[in-house]
Amino acid sequence: MSNVAMGAIVVALGSAAALTGIGVVALGLAGRRPGWWREARFLVWAMLAASVLAFIIMERALITRDFTVLFVAQNGSTRTSSIFNVATLWSALEGSILLWSVILSGYVAAVLVKFRDRRDDPMLAWAMLTLFVVSAFFFLLMVGPANPFRSFDPPAGFDGPGPNPLLQSHILMAVHPPVLYLGYVGFTVPFAFAMGALATGRVGEGWLLATRRWTVMAWGFLTLGIVLGAWWSYETLGWGGYWAWDPVENASFLPWLTGTAFIHSVMVQERRGMLRVWNLSLVIATFALTILGTFITRSGVLASVHAFSNSPIGPALLGFFGVIVVVSLVLIAWRGEQLRSPGRIDSPISREGAFLANNVLFAAFAFVVLLGTIFPLIVEAIDGRQISVGNPYFERMTMPIGFTLLFLMAVAPVLPWRKASSGVLSDRLIWPAWMGVGAIVFSVIVGARGWAPLLAFGLGGFAGGAAVRQVVLATRRQGVRGFIGRTNGGMIVHLGVVMIAVAFAASSAYVRQEEFLLSPGQTASFAGHELTYVGSDAREFENRSETRASIMINGGQIYEPGIAVYPFAGRNIGIPSVRSTPFEDIALSVQQFPEDTDDVLLRVTIQPLILWLWAGGLIMALGTVLAVVPGARRRPTMPVSAPVPDASLPDAQEEVLT
Repeated sequence: MSNVAMGAIVVALGSAAALTGIGVVALGLAGRRPGWWREARFLVWAMLAASVLAFIIMERALITRDFTVLFVAQNGSTRTSSIFNVATLWSALEGSILLWSVILSGYVAAVLVKFRDRRDDPMLAWAMLTLFVVSAFFFLLMVGPANPFRSFDPPAGFDGPGPNPLLQSHILMAVHPPVLYLGYVGFTVPFAFAMGALATGRVGEGWLLATRRWTVMAWGFLTLGIVLGAWWSYETLGWGGYWAWDPVENASFLPWLTGTAFIHSVMVQERRGMLRVWNLSLVIATFALTILGTFITRSGVLASVHAFSNSPIGPALLGFFGVIVVVSLVLIAWRGEQLRSPGRIDSPISREGAFLANNVLFAAFAFVVLLGTIFPLIVEAIDGRQISVGNPYFERMTMPIGFTLLFLMAVAPVLPWRKASSGVLSDRLIWPAWMGVGAIVFSVIVGARGWAPLLAFGLGGFAGGAAVRQVVLATRRQGVRGFIGRTNGGMIVHLGVVMIAVAFAASSAYVRQEEFLLSPGQTASFAGHELTYVGSDAREFENRSETRASIMINGGQIYEPGIAVYPFAGRNIGIPSVRSTPFEDIALSVQQFPEDTDDVLLRVTIQPLILWLWAGGLIMALGTVLAVVPGARRRPTMPVSAPVPDASLPDAQEEVLT
């Protein structure tokens, strides 16, 4: 049987399993099918098997260069190297939807296994119904507008163009999208339980406890995926940067902002029973923004180096986004009376007050980014003009919010619940404050200038000092377990955020860039470095030809930036080369090899502390792992059906969150 036929069959079976699952669970909720769990369990495994088989069939078609599959004919090539041939699956529209379905089916199966002892819980039934609905939507996309198994009749000697040259020039292309999707899709689980809480009226803290680690892990994958994407951009595009407020970059950043706000504010609800509507709204917004981000990425409505071309799935995604928003708002309005919080903020100078301020700022941040991203669409829809919103808007609007968030990152963890006295604040903040002052003094000594970067360094030192203080206190009390648990792991995440913030401020404020036209043997001096053009050479590969320039830096190691020509794609792609040290990066990018000469037009970009961006991302990933490991003192897991204790009781107030 052909790959086209097998793929179409398993996608159809997966769609049938998801649609049948909706019916089975719905009948179970209506009381007409008491044994729904047994049938739903079988359907989940069938759905997972179908998605995995479809994934394997497509990979087999790519590896064997089966050009009778239209997706392979459009994106595969006999000249594509093995690793990028595998990664071709998620380099184009239909394959990316297939990857999404595989990951989503895996999450649904994991929920099935995790909550197998709670099969009689109505909240779980509603959550499973939601998961089946979302799964059915993505399977139906593959049956219809995003069908990856369309057939093609290749002529004799046919060979495909291969993936976009930008997507087969760096190993991070094989890693970044799957990690990002693990985060994107992972937020479906807390969303499903939020829907279950609203449907059953159990809008207390039970659904939060059930999904605590699912949320943190999804956020961790999304964080790592964004950092890897910035790293890929820096190493591949050769423009000397890593974040350009590109619409597709923003599409992943938006759910990260609302997800980060949610992770912080759930602690207030768990501890004080507050912010119920806010938390439900945040988790719904996070999931809805993943769908909106998918629309932006895959519909072709916005121009982006990352986006796929125009496709017919745009209306379906936008319609699904609208359904999510409308249904969620209706459910929240329906449960309005039950969503009243039993607690209230006693003082703005308290941990819950700081978390609320933190949430408002993250929401404002998300609104600013969302407005700048979709404003061109709004203008085009109104009067047909095509405009773009550039970096100045995003930098001007987000800078004050970022500074304030850094300040709150330092203050919030040391604040007690309910109310803080001035004595407590001065005692807990004195050392972090001195670290902030020390960071500014040190920065000035080494030559830093400008109020914005110096303020960022000072606030970074302040926030880093507060995180270090918390970790030191925890390790004194608990030993090595002081690094483990949600609170302590969160402090490690904060340290990673501080590293990224400081590196971002330094690399943005003190970037130096210049272009040089050099002849062989000629040396250029720039920012205290000597760059000597040794010569160039041409290299031939199966799918491209390269011309590399040999550049010696400071009389030592030679680096080889160049230009690659992909004949089938009809594109020239730059090949940057970067010398990284803990203090600064020297990025070399060839702009042109002038004709009829041996000269090279070389762009040199020097930025400080770039390496700490990637280190900070890895620290955040480590902190996420530590945060999902049970801490030293862990409250026993409560079933999602269990009543929620009154947040005003002493036992509830003394809970140690891990």
